[in-house]
Amino acid sequence: MGTPSNYALRLPASLKQGAEQLAREDGTTLNQFIVSAVAEKVSAMKTAQYFVERSGRGDLQAALALLGRPGGQPPAEDDRLPG
Repeated sequence: MGTPSNYALRLPASLKQGAEQLAREDGTTLNQFIVSAVAEKVSAMKTAQYFVERSGRGDLQAALALLGRPGGQPPAEDDRLPG
């Protein structure tokens, strides 16, 4: 993690109370809970952006050709689902 910095955060009282409750249940501090929540959101948004960018480089026809090709060998015994 980088160098910590401070940021004054204004939360509605009900949201702060909810976050405090969840932090207590998780065994963390409110600060740790907020840091984790922000990190999770940043990660989700970066992941979504990655897939948007990646989809622009994709070749739909090549993917459909790959999926539509004739099959090879049947699944090995340990590749089958039980039951």
